[in-house]
Amino acid sequence: MVSVAESEERRLTLSTGRSGAPAGADVLVVGFDDQAASLAALRTAADLARRLHADLHVVHGVDLRDYPIDPDSDAEVWEGHAREALEHLRAKVVEALADHPGAWTYHAWTGSPVRLLVSVADEQQALMIVVGTHRHRSLARMMRGSVSRRVARSAHRPVLLVADGQSSR
Repeated sequence: MVSVAESEERRLTLSTGRSGAPAGADVLVVGFDDQAASLAALRTAADLARRLHADLHVVHGVDLRDYPIDPDSDAEVWEGHAREALEHLRAKVVEALADHPGAWTYHAWTGSPVRLLVSVADEQQALMIVVGTHRHRSLARMMRGSVSRRVARSAHRPVLLVADGQSSR
């Protein structure tokens, strides 16, 4: 089952996948964006969730990178492009988890990815947070800072870093 909802918290998307895990199951939280390391982290988290019979919470922190390049365009057009980009990301998650036998939920909320990952992990009392990390850092990434490093420093639970190009069997 896949559903989409909006609330005053600016939860842009909340989609729930299959409900195969028992109620009260353990939880893994995984960060997701449009990078190769993120897809590797999602695959690794899905494999771990299957092995541990855990629910999976996929979290995307919506930021300016999800919006079109031209900030001067009409607000409705700008928001429409952002919705399309976010739907594309959600579709990638749905495709990646198509054969996943357990329960999973996709969250796309505005805000800091670090804060959202740590918050969802704390709310769900997650076993761990799984995030992708890049082997090579661009100048832009160095200026912005590493989400994976900030999650590792901020989280109140274990963090598994998955390198880009590395995925589970």
